[in-house]
Amino acid sequence: MKLKFAMIVLAPLTLLPGCALLSGPKVPASLMVLTSDARVAAATNRSAAAGDTITIVAPSVVQELRTNRVPVRSGGVAVAYVKDAQWVDTPDTLFRDLLSETIAAQTGRVVLSDKQRTIDPGARLTGQLLAFGIDADRSEAVVTFDAALIRGAGSRVETRRSEARVPVPIVERTAVALALNQAANQVAAEVAAWVGR
Repeated sequence: MKLKFAMIVLAPLTLLPGCALLSGPKVPASLMVLTSDARVAAATNRSAAAGDTITIVAPSVVQELRTNRVPVRSGGVAVAYVKDAQWVDTPDTLFRDLLSETIAAQTGRVVLSDKQRTIDPGARLTGQLLAFGIDADRSEAVVTFDAALIRGAGSRVETRRSEARVPVPIVERTAVALALNQAANQVAAEVAAWVGR
């Protein structure tokens, strides 16, 4: 009886010739990361009064960014992805981490992650990442972020759009990674200056 059941369950698998059930997409030899130009020094101690912290929440993303690949837009209507270029994580998570480091370094504030938000109901920063890829028509890396900030309990919501464009000499993995890292840092620095005012 048990043998018949096993054969019935395994039978549909034999109907999938050529399918690699246990393999996924090919992963490049190395993955790309974002690094912050503004860094908090090691052994830096900070404290904040209740309500003076800021929580950075990963932004929402448009459909083309729900992957760890790098989109290339052309003609305003077509999207492809850069060959062999993959981030270590999705752009929303990478950009959140970059924002956290930049805001902490530039403003001196205590920065909390979304998972730590119950520690202190201070300011809260989130938003939407609208672009994090390549504009092939202009040969530029583009990062566009619509930030939304609540400065504290009972505060109004403030919004601000920041965008950076950096030339990309060639659409290949290394050039794309460097240009997007530079553009992301420009946007993060602008957001940090706005948060810190």
